[in-house]
Amino acid sequence: MQLYFIRHAQSENNALWAATGAEIGRTADPDITELGHQQAQTVARFLSQKRGYDANDWDNSRGFDFTHIYSSLMLRAVRTGTYIADAFDMPLLSWPEIHEHGGLYLDGDNGDRFGQVGPNRAFFEAHFPRLVLPDTLNHEGWWNRPYEPHEAMFPRAAQFLQALYARHGQTDDRVALVSHGGFFQALLTALFGLTQPGRTLGEEARWLWFRINNTSVSRIDFADDAIRVLYLNRVDFFGSDQIT
Repeated sequence: MQLYFIRHAQSENNALWAATGAEIGRTADPDITELGHQQAQTVARFLSQKRGYDANDWDNSRGFDFTHIYSSLMLRAVRTGTYIADAFDMPLLSWPEIHEHGGLYLDGDNGDRFGQVGPNRAFFEAHFPRLVLPDTLNHEGWWNRPYEPHEAMFPRAAQFLQALYARHGQTDDRVALVSHGGFFQALLTALFGLTQPGRTLGEEARWLWFRINNTSVSRIDFADDAIRVLYLNRVDFFGSDQIT
């Protein structure tokens, strides 16, 4: 299996943080910005170019030829994933468990965080007809529970890895995953067998953070004898004015 992790395009919350350095005014389930639409279109064109795919092409200079495209159900990921699925003319498969840490939430005045209800089946079917939804999703929102504590993301990522490997591990599938920066951190933490907080320097334990740009592409291959990290945070298909 070849796993391609694609972070969503720039969201409205990403742009808010870039402009203010704060989360005041953030929304629970932001859409992508105008620049985000440009990023998603660019990455979709790059990924879908057919150049004579070769399974031994470690840098994908001959293309990607995905067999499956998955997305979280957060709006920014679905929007980004739809551009990619459209470019490949493939279904966009939902995988709710690859959502960003916290889930859908808003901040209260006292510092508490409160879970918000996510979009339901009718919303997704009306706006994203290419998206394949879980059978369990009905008139209730896909997210209808409290804020997920940050530390809960790490066992969730470990469980996802096991499920992913059970589904695709013993195959030649080329799996694209449209997800989130925080979940990428948790995924690599699980993959490398790390703990969080991680390395202690001086008297403090430091969090290990794997930073990735919006719509960057990272590739990890799962072979019979090894797990190989081929590249992380690839953005060489962008102009400098598109990188966030």
